[in-house]
Amino acid sequence: MVRSFYESVLAQIDQEAKKIGLDPGITSVIKEPERQLIVSIPVVTDSDDIRVFTGYRVQHSSARGPCKGGIRYHPLVTLDEIKALATLMTLKCAVAHIPFGGAKGGITCNPAQLSQREIQRLTKRYAAAILPIIGSKTDIPAPDVNTSADTMGWIMDAVSMYKGQTVLDIVTGKSLELGGSLGRFEATGRGVMLTTLAALEKLHRHPKDTSIVIQGFGNVGSIAAKLLAEKGCKIIGITDISGGIYNPDGLDIPRIYNHVYSTKPPCLLQDYDDKKVSSVTNEELLELETDILIPAALENQITLGNVDHIKAQLIVEGANGPVTDKADGVLNEKKIIVIPGILANSGGVIVSYFEWVQGIQSFFWDLKEVNANLKKLILKSFQEVWDMGQKEATSLRSAAYMLSLKKVAASLEQRGIFP
Repeated sequence: MVRSFYESVLAQIDQEAKKIGLDPGITSVIKEPERQLIVSIPVVTDSDDIRVFTGYRVQHSSARGPCKGGIRYHPLVTLDEIKALATLMTLKCAVAHIPFGGAKGGITCNPAQLSQREIQRLTKRYAAAILPIIGSKTDIPAPDVNTSADTMGWIMDAVSMYKGQTVLDIVTGKSLELGGSLGRFEATGRGVMLTTLAALEKLHRHPKDTSIVIQGFGNVGSIAAKLLAEKGCKIIGITDISGGIYNPDGLDIPRIYNHVYSTKPPCLLQDYDDKKVSSVTNEELLELETDILIPAALENQITLGNVDHIKAQLIVEGANGPVTDKADGVLNEKKIIVIPGILANSGGVIVSYFEWVQGIQSFFWDLKEVNANLKKLILKSFQEVWDMGQKEATSLRSAAYMLSLKKVAASLEQRGIFP
C-alpha cells in the first residue's frame, strides 16, 4: 500500500526520533498539528454566479515561535497535503535557526480557470475566513504554489481593513511598495543555488564541469537555473506544466527566462522556439543523464516507479517532499546524495523571517545585507547537517530530521506541557 505524503512525513519522524532516543510522548506531540482549520469560501464570479471553494490553514507547532508557512492555490490541495507541508515547515525553520514554527495553507482551486478579479475576491474572502487564527505574532502566511506578492498584498489589505490600520507584518513575500523585503522573490532559488554549490565543494566538483536538470520553472526552479548558470553550471534540461526542453550542450537560460517571464501570465516552455533544443516530458526529464537533478515542482515526483531510472549523482530538493520515503531508501542504497527540502529550499522562509523583522521595525535592509545574511544562515545549516550525516554515517535527510527534531523537542521539554 502506497503511503500518503503526510504518512511518509510521519514515518520519517518516527524513524529519526528513535535514532536520537526521543521520548515517545514528545514524539507524539511533534507529530500532531496544534490547529487545523477548514473554511468554505463563497465567491461571486465575473458572470455573477456563486462558487464555493474549500480552504485550509494548519498550524503545526508554535513551540519555537510564531507559526510560518505559505499558501498555495492548486486543484490537488487537500488537508492531508497541508498537514504534511506544515509539519515540514516546523522542521525547516528549526534547521534554519529561525524562531518560527510551521504552518501551511491552501485553497482547492484551479487559478488558471479564474480571472484576476475572481482570484482577488477568493483571496480576500479566504483571508477573512482564516483571520481568527492568523496574526503577526501567531501565524504569518507567505506565497507558495500559484500565489505571489499580489496575493500577499490582498491578504494584507483584507486584514488591515478589519484591524483598522496597516499591518505590514501579517504576511511576508509582499511587494516592496507594501513593505516587502529586497531579495525575497529570489530567496528560495538562491538557497537552492547556495546548497548545491556547497555540496559540489564537498564532493570536490567544479560548477563548470557540472550538468543540471531542473523539474519546474516557476519561481524556485527558474531562479535556481539563472543563478547556477551564472556560476558556470550547465543547465541541460528544464520543464514546466506543459513539458520541457533539453539540450545536452546546455540551454540558454537567460533567453528562456525572458521568454517565459516577459508576459503576465508567464509563457509556457512548450512555446519556446529554438531549433537547438528537443522536447522532453516531466517524466523523461527526471531520468536524464545528468550530474545534478533539482526537482522544484510538487511532491511525490520520484517514486518506486521511477527511482531505478534516476541517473543523477546528486538530488537537490527545490520542492517540498518530491522524493517519497520508499524511493529515498533506494537512493540511499544507490549512494545518490539527496539534499532534503527542509534544508535546500529554506532560503524562502529565512528571508521571510528577515522581512517579518523589517516589518516589525519599519526599518528595511539593502539587498547586500539580505543576501549576506541568507548565505550565512543557510551555509551554517548545511555544514551542521553535513557534519551530522558524516558523524552518524547517515543520509543528509536523516541528519536534517535528527537536528530539527532535537531542537523542537528541546523547546517542548523546556516549556513543559500546558497547563
